[in-house]
Formats: sequence, structure tokens, C-alpha cells
Amino acid sequence: MKETYTIVGVDGNAFAVIGYVRNAMKRCKKSKEEIDAYSKDAMSSDYNHLLCVSEEMCEKLNNENLDK
Repeated sequence: MKETYTIVGVDGNAFAVIGYVRNAMKRCKKSKEEIDAYSKDAMSSDYNHLLCVSEEMCEKLNNENLDK
């Protein structure tokens, strides 16, 4: 079974959330540019934006894993 990703249950610290998603992206073989773009977007606004962007990325990674 493929690994699934979600920020539910991850330490609520912003840096912990970003670190979790960055590690998930690395496990999914995303490029450095894609990972950096995610980080820049996640940090571009407030905490709510960070959570939304992070969960959207997790959903994207999960959908891509289903396609494999």
C-alpha cells in the first residue's frame, strides 16, 4: 500500500508542518524547485494560509500516489 500524507496529527508548529510536507515531497521525488516553491508559498502569508497550502500539497501527493 502506498503511503498517504496528511497534516492531521502533525505538531502544530509552523516549522514542523513545513518540515513534514517537505519530507513527504522528497519521498515522492519532487524536485528541489517544487519543494522550494511550496515552502515559499506556505510562508507567504498567515498561519491559516500555511495550513491550507500544506494540506493541499498532501492531497496532491496522495492523488499522485494513487495514479502510480
